Amino acid sequence: MARPRFNSNHQTEAPVRMSRIRREQIRQSHWLWPFLGPYRTEILTGAGLLVVGTLLSLSIPWFMGQMIDKAMGGEGSSRALLQLALALGGILAVQALLSFVRIRLVITMAEKILADVREFTFRHLLQLPMTFYMRHRVGELQSRLSADLSQIQDTVSSTLMEWLRQVLVLLGGLLMLVWISWKLTLFLLAILPILILIAVVFGRKIRRLAGLAQDELAISQVVVEETLQNVAMVKVYTGETFQGDRYRKGLSATVAQVVKAARYRGAFAAFIVFGLFGSVVLVLWYGASLVQKGGISVGELSGFVLYSTFVGGAMGSFAELYGQVQKALGATERVNDLLKEPTETICWKGKESFDWPHGGVSLQWQGLSFAYPSRPEVKVLSNVTMSLHAGERLAVIGPSGAGKSTLVNLLLGFYVPDEGSIQIQGMDLRTLRLADYRRGIAVVPQDLMLFGGSIAENIAYGTPEATLTQIQDAAAQAFALDFIESFPQGLNTVVGERGIQLSGGQRQRVAIARAILRNPSLLMLDEATSALDTDSEKAVQLGLDQLMKGRTTVVVAHRLSTVRDADKILFLDKGMVQEFGTPSELLSLDGGRYRQWLEEQQRGQWGEGLRTQPNEE
Repeated sequence: MARPRFNSNHQTEAPVRMSRIRREQIRQSHWLWPFLGPYRTEILTGAGLLVVGTLLSLSIPWFMGQMIDKAMGGEGSSRALLQLALALGGILAVQALLSFVRIRLVITMAEKILADVREFTFRHLLQLPMTFYMRHRVGELQSRLSADLSQIQDTVSSTLMEWLRQVLVLLGGLLMLVWISWKLTLFLLAILPILILIAVVFGRKIRRLAGLAQDELAISQVVVEETLQNVAMVKVYTGETFQGDRYRKGLSATVAQVVKAARYRGAFAAFIVFGLFGSVVLVLWYGASLVQKGGISVGELSGFVLYSTFVGGAMGSFAELYGQVQKALGATERVNDLLKEPTETICWKGKESFDWPHGGVSLQWQGLSFAYPSRPEVKVLSNVTMSLHAGERLAVIGPSGAGKSTLVNLLLGFYVPDEGSIQIQGMDLRTLRLADYRRGIAVVPQDLMLFGGSIAENIAYGTPEATLTQIQDAAAQAFALDFIESFPQGLNTVVGERGIQLSGGQRQRVAIARAILRNPSLLMLDEATSALDTDSEKAVQLGLDQLMKGRTTVVVAHRLSTVRDADKILFLDKGMVQEFGTPSELLSLDGGRYRQWLEEQQRGQWGEGLRTQPNEE
């Protein structure tokens, strides 16, 4: 399946391509408007304050020019100078106050908008089907919630306001230039566009090289991420030198790009020194000649030079602002692609409620066939048909890749069957509300990852209303209370990231306690003990036996110990049902697959018993 359009550079931004902003990009940003609606008053107030502040700043060069003319006026000019200075000071004070109020208002508003968008996007992510997560990496999704949404926040809080400011400065500055001297304005406009064009070309080149340097740095950061995530394997296989050389290679490529960009930065700085200040000298030279001819005053010339810097700065800033708007539109487009993904509930036909009965539920699989969307040509399950009565235990066995875990994933509603159906109490799973259906389910998986909070929080996950007494009872039934109470903080012990501070058997017993507390009608065990040693398996099995009482249970297993009490056995191979029935029925089949599997398991356990006997020599 084709990869999505998302940028997978995690936090690193791609270099800006100075192409034309497309109408489609603007159209796809419309999803953001509902989030701005509740803050329209703040937006309009901030824009109004910006307009007033900008107009005040445009008056400053005029007042400064008037002060220069008054200073050169001789008698009677001191009082006028004082009045102009006080007026200018008042303008600066008002402008400072407006800037403080506006910036505080706009940043607060932007943070609230971003929080709303982040929450909405995260909740949407949680509602997406498992097929979506098969197509996208976690780093891509984190980038949407961090880098892209932060780019949108920057645009809302500063870029759009800055664009408005620079437009006002450009228009207002040009009007003031024409008002002071149209001749000098024409002379300036003959020089300024050329300088700005050269600056834009330099800036584009520098940004592109900086983007390439970021790309190279991102590649080297991947080495760091992979190395630290697999540091145990790096040490076991003595790969420290190899990984260090990989990182050094990435850093060298980054340095090469930075050095190349430095040459352009140096040339740009030289151009600024010569070109920009040279243009100021030319304007002053022509302006001075107009002063000699009486065309303008010295104060007006000074004001003209200041307005020229305003106009030049505004024109020069548009390229950068354009690039920021491009990045923001690209970010909104990528987030919009994410928000357009159909949520999990859309995959189901109806919204029929489901009340879980006590004592388990009946299950029927009728002609079930399924292939993962990423490999539609490979049938993982083909024409699976069987039934299970309420309260019975089904053991699903078979070689690796037989489709056992896929059968559980379909039962969890993670995927929709391509053909056939799954019946729960005679109701098609696709007609049920998933939230109602999953409230009666508990799962104890093989590869268990706990959340980074306390043991109590992990046990109560899925049952947040549980009391401390209920959590303790569930831990006791899972045979987990002994090791929990051995910790100084007991149930308040923090398990660490992914539960790393607990052993595999301890994590499994916490998961069993969580399932017991949820009190499910349908229980699924996906090879819950296959990764444990013998002692841990015995402790976990005691908890599982307690958990399975009075519930319909589907057990995916590789070991004999986990299927010894099953009511029904399903032997899967290559996605097809090879054998299905009670253990006694399958044992009676000469040459049956389950019988062969059972004999191999018994031989393996007998062999393990021999290897654990003490050496008599």
